[in-house]
Amino acid sequence: MRNLIYRVYERGILNSFNQSELPQHVAVMLDGNRRWAEKNFGAKAEVGHTAGGRKIHEFLNWCDDLGIPVVTLYMLSIDNLTKRSEDELKDLLRIIGEVARDLAKSKKWRVRLVGDRTVLPEGLRESLEAAEEATKELEGLHVNLAVAYGGRHEIADAVKQLLMKHSAAGHSIDQLANLLTPELITEHLYTTGQPDPDLIIRTSGEQRLSGFLLWQSSNSELYFEEALWPDFRRVDFLRALRAFSSRRRRFGA
Repeated sequence: MRNLIYRVYERGILNSFNQSELPQHVAVMLDGNRRWAEKNFGAKAEVGHTAGGRKIHEFLNWCDDLGIPVVTLYMLSIDNLTKRSEDELKDLLRIIGEVARDLAKSKKWRVRLVGDRTVLPEGLRESLEAAEEATKELEGLHVNLAVAYGGRHEIADAVKQLLMKHSAAGHSIDQLANLLTPELITEHLYTTGQPDPDLIIRTSGEQRLSGFLLWQSSNSELYFEEALWPDFRRVDFLRALRAFSSRRRRFGA
């Protein structure tokens, strides 16, 4: 009976907005895995990260059903690599690798690594890049896995690439300064070629971006969800989309 009520409720939410009102790029901060494990089982973080990894496939299917073309999932920050305990980090890296391999095996979605590849352990980097290679020709939903990601780090990397590129071409700093525009920097971000996120969702009740997509989020709508990531339901997602569709986006006007 409860499932039937939820299905009726979900249908009502879906009927409350038009397909044209859906975001073209949804970014999600997958927060709350550790708290979920402690709350439900008194278990170590690995249990929560495993549950969070399973939720990803479910979430991507929801996006696929709705025709959302781009999704970015914030899975591991640069800070996580140095501030998490050794045991938790080992488990988390393994789970991220498993998620990447499972996404590639499903052959449903195009996978892209969004983050600093140079700081990743070799095994995880190989798993992520193998997923990219195996899915690069697929059509449909484009899935960005933000791993070893930091917004400031991304902007710094973009500027470094610009400097190196123009130096190799024999251009001076003055010449680059005359050419430098926000659009030029955007071309060198990890997400180059993709639309900026229309909607950023953070689960677990935390209300901050924590450096996520700093450059790309200038016009994003933000939605903060109380549910921990493993508990995030389709109805919660639809509520976020309804809230998005009800907002008047001015883009600075």
